[in-house]
Amino acid sequence: MVLSEFRKHPGQTAVMLLILLFLLAFLVVPVVQVVFVAFMDATTGGFTLLNFKDFFNTALFRESFWNSLYVGGMSVVVASLFSMPLAYFTSRFEFRGAIIIQSLGIIPLIMPPFVGAVAMLMLFGRNGSVNLLLEQWFGFTIPFMEGLNGVIFVQSIHYFPFILINLSAALQNIDRSMEESAQNLGCSGLRLFRRIVLPLAMPGYVAGASLVFLKVFDDLGTPLLLNVNNMLAPQAYLRIASIGIKDPMGYVISVILVVIALGSMWLAMLSLKGKEYATVQKGGGGLAKRRMRPWEKVYAWIIVLLIMGLVLAPHLGLALLSFGTIWSYSVLPDAPTVSHFSAIFAETPEYMTNTVLYSCLAGIIDVILGTAIAYIVLRTRLKGRQWLDYIAMAAVAIPGLVIGIGYLRTFFDFQVPWLENQSFATWWVAIVVALAIRRLPYALRACTAALQQVSVSLEESAENLGAGKFSTIRKIVVPLMAGGILAGFVTSFATAAVELGMTLMLVSKNSDGPLSYGIYVYMQSAAGRGPGAALGIVAVLVVGICTLLSHVFIERRQRKYGMGRTT
Repeated sequence: MVLSEFRKHPGQTAVMLLILLFLLAFLVVPVVQVVFVAFMDATTGGFTLLNFKDFFNTALFRESFWNSLYVGGMSVVVASLFSMPLAYFTSRFEFRGAIIIQSLGIIPLIMPPFVGAVAMLMLFGRNGSVNLLLEQWFGFTIPFMEGLNGVIFVQSIHYFPFILINLSAALQNIDRSMEESAQNLGCSGLRLFRRIVLPLAMPGYVAGASLVFLKVFDDLGTPLLLNVNNMLAPQAYLRIASIGIKDPMGYVISVILVVIALGSMWLAMLSLKGKEYATVQKGGGGLAKRRMRPWEKVYAWIIVLLIMGLVLAPHLGLALLSFGTIWSYSVLPDAPTVSHFSAIFAETPEYMTNTVLYSCLAGIIDVILGTAIAYIVLRTRLKGRQWLDYIAMAAVAIPGLVIGIGYLRTFFDFQVPWLENQSFATWWVAIVVALAIRRLPYALRACTAALQQVSVSLEESAENLGAGKFSTIRKIVVPLMAGGILAGFVTSFATAAVELGMTLMLVSKNSDGPLSYGIYVYMQSAAGRGPGAALGIVAVLVVGICTLLSHVFIERRQRKYGMGRTT
């Protein structure tokens, strides 16, 4: 079959095989290695279930398992409490400032959760600003950041925009006649939302909630920085880091993480199976927005301001920590300073240069692979082409920590020929490849969407005029896909710049570390929190500026394209 396809389409088949080999080598094989070791008897090398039996017979691992499920579930609940009022008020009512609220609600996504964890500790910890004021004014404190509560609090604030974005979009697409019919029958207020609006918007809510659950399980930095080690991801990291890559428990935990991730996606799809959510929209559709009564506005604004205060708290705390001298047992830092920024630029500039290098290379790899895979899947009839999309998208369900462990197991004994005593697993190139694999699904979806908007007739016209296939792709298809390609690059760049799980596993020396690794190293000590916060500000600025520039470029290109099409 391969030979016949190669004879018919040699160029396309060769590209597909090269991409498939890349995905097999750097995604499938490392993950399979993790699964293989988890079921392998360390003595005989045969198949065994004893490793999993040992896992569930160990009290610490059982506790970590249930703690992780608890944190994931509670993070979804708390994130829902944050996102539902914002989505409901801004989508259903004529709410002044709705666009600003929606925009501010997305801000947490440009800050890695582990970056804001220490800032939240300074604000809401046992001796943080809020509890110091509560004890001074009212004589009591609230354990916001104690143990698992702190992990839930930080991760809920960081990941709730996933629910906000998806739920808002679903609410805006509901046919207004459905709500009007319910109102005519006497249903109103919270009952209307609970019985009519939310059930119809359930696909959007489930999509956002499942993303929150997956992200919480994938987050390694937040529990580590909050000194909460009795969870699955920290235990997997600590077992590999302390005992070594031959310890089977690290692999067992990794397999459990993957199973839980896949299981949560399956349950999300199962919860919507067999139910009808489609509505017939009339007159533009969307929810009928009504005006709030004065007392409703007061309550709504109180809720919105409270939520937005919590949402922006990590950024405020990070800024105070990065520009403050000493912040201990006080409401605010003792004095302002810029010495932390001077320190990071003078002492560890490699963290920033490495981040730009790694993220740029990973982004370039992703858009090249994403464009090629999208073209093969949508524009060719090669047999098995759909498997490229399936394999590439599988990285979404694989935690970064698992990929990092898989790389250590697979490539640790593979020596780089031209570098003396250098394992590929500890070479900085492995970090780039791992980041590219981990972020490939984002670029692939962006490139696929862009290619779907390019008419096949444009390619056919170019080929009819004598242009070759490669020339058509290079001169016609890729330029028309530029907006989507850039969006994919920026998404890969921004998310790769703050990846921690894989980098903790693969960085062998400080000089090879990116920003995320540097922030984690600095935050390990009280003296390093200021420079770590400064690095966090740099990371936020890098992600924010790249996101803004991509939006500006894409909007200008779409405006130009729209004007050209109209004229």
